[in-house]
Amino acid sequence: MAESGAVTTSSTSEREFVVPLSQNLQQRLGDRQYEKRKGAALEVENLVKQLAESKAPADKDAIPVVIDLLEKKFTRSVNANFRKGGLIGLAGTAIGLMHNAELYLDALIPPVLHCFDDTEARVRYYACESLYNIVKVARGAILKYFNQIFDGLCKLFADVDTDVKNGAHLLDRLVKDIVTESEVFDVDMFIPLLQNNIRKSNPYIRQLIVGWITVLDSVPDIEMLDYLPDFLDGLFNMLSDGNREIRQAADSALSEFLREIKSTPFVDLGPMVHILVAQCQSKERFTRLTAATWVLDFVVLGKERLVRFYAELLGAILTCISDAEGEIRLVGERANADLLALVKATTGDVDFLPLIAKLNVELVSTYIPTRLASLTWISMLLEKKPTQLSSQLSALLPTLLKTLSDTSDQVVSLNLEVLARLSTNLTQLEFSKVLQAVIQLFATDARLLEKRGSLIVRKLCTLLDAKSIYMVFATVLSSHEDLDYVSLMVHTLNLILLTANELEHLRAVLRRSFEPKASKDDVDVFTTLYKTWCHNPVSTFSLCLLAQSYELSSALVLKLYPFHRVIYIYIFFFYAFMVSLTERMLHQRNRRVRGVFDAN
Repeated sequence: MAESGAVTTSSTSEREFVVPLSQNLQQRLGDRQYEKRKGAALEVENLVKQLAESKAPADKDAIPVVIDLLEKKFTRSVNANFRKGGLIGLAGTAIGLMHNAELYLDALIPPVLHCFDDTEARVRYYACESLYNIVKVARGAILKYFNQIFDGLCKLFADVDTDVKNGAHLLDRLVKDIVTESEVFDVDMFIPLLQNNIRKSNPYIRQLIVGWITVLDSVPDIEMLDYLPDFLDGLFNMLSDGNREIRQAADSALSEFLREIKSTPFVDLGPMVHILVAQCQSKERFTRLTAATWVLDFVVLGKERLVRFYAELLGAILTCISDAEGEIRLVGERANADLLALVKATTGDVDFLPLIAKLNVELVSTYIPTRLASLTWISMLLEKKPTQLSSQLSALLPTLLKTLSDTSDQVVSLNLEVLARLSTNLTQLEFSKVLQAVIQLFATDARLLEKRGSLIVRKLCTLLDAKSIYMVFATVLSSHEDLDYVSLMVHTLNLILLTANELEHLRAVLRRSFEPKASKDDVDVFTTLYKTWCHNPVSTFSLCLLAQSYELSSALVLKLYPFHRVIYIYIFFFYAFMVSLTERMLHQRNRRVRGVFDAN
């Protein structure tokens, strides 16, 4: 069927073919007045409807010709009114075709999508309206072109024109309805497009993306949890968006996904761990809090299935426990306790070296809670897998020694406990190397020796065998080149030896070292200490008195006769000190006795 006055063309077979759109109709379709264009479009709709209902093959063949004419002559015209007319003409064509529209979608959709990039806002609006009508007619058949349509929606949502945005919202709702009704929607094809657009910062595109994620997640036949690692990072990034509605929508989506993870028997959590770890470093408080909450739940839910990710999770947790926000610190502390208990309970042959490497880095953190937690972890791992950690002595020891200079006494005390626990699993040679490193640290850091020297030595003697500690110290110092330092170190060790309760056993060994029934080991203790103590005359003299070797003490004084005045002064101060010490001990004893009587 052809309209009166239709255009005729000649084919190669010399058969005359009538193009069903008259010049008059084409002119009105491109008119500047909307009413004329609308009227012409209705005529196109009725004409295409007649062609579609016709039984004549020639009429069926005319339909692609109409579409081709509308695309090439109108939608690609330099005249904006022609482009508008072509778009409403294509919409009219789809409406005229009705259920047959799906047969011509390859020709109908591309020219409309092309106009989404038009420089004229009204043309873009008509393109949106045209696609809406085409989609409304074709319904599920448009899913074949879903990615192209969604890409177009992203452009429309980001449009600067309000009318275009409003039209895009209507089109978006229609497409969502079609997708939720469909049983053949291909999520695998859509996810790469989602990944690409979720990285964009445009708030309107983000609004579109999070809306689609929520809708797809609500479809029973679509398992969006399987694709969560592909867009989880983008959702977290939306939590810091400047638009409150987008932040709330992203938070709502994340909360729903976390609820689904908790209620699903098995979810592969591993691919999401590195995303959460990165988000725990976010500058935005709410993003860090949400990520920390997810980490806590992952530790509880994943258990030993996350064994390959223990180190990554620990890094994030150690960051959270030192966060400036109290709520985040609290979540981090809970996660740290749960992960510590989980690792401690983990059975089987597990490689803990990644954990050790992570802890070695966190030991030099600027935050005290992180350093304390790292030491607690190392202590636990030493208890659980002493062999693995002892083999990492060369990597751990420098960091542990550096931590002895920490500003926090609590850190230093815990660090010494770790060093002591580490030393119990070492050979004598390795143990000597540890104490040698401590001595060298004192030699290079005089302030540390002055402020913390006594604390460190006493703590080590408490945690380990005091006799072994002093024997190694004496042996190492005897070969040290800096004699002034050796003298100072001997003075420090000697003062601790005379006064510290922790060294009572060592003092008992020295007291019996000159007895007739003294063992060779007791004698060796005195001999070893004496050789090194000789670098400090007063310390040597006090050592002899402590060992109750009065003959040796007398001989020592006579040997040092040229310095008798200095010695007398030192002896005077020594005895004054001993008297003061005795008085303090008696005073403490009397207080304890009075306490007993008072209690009775």
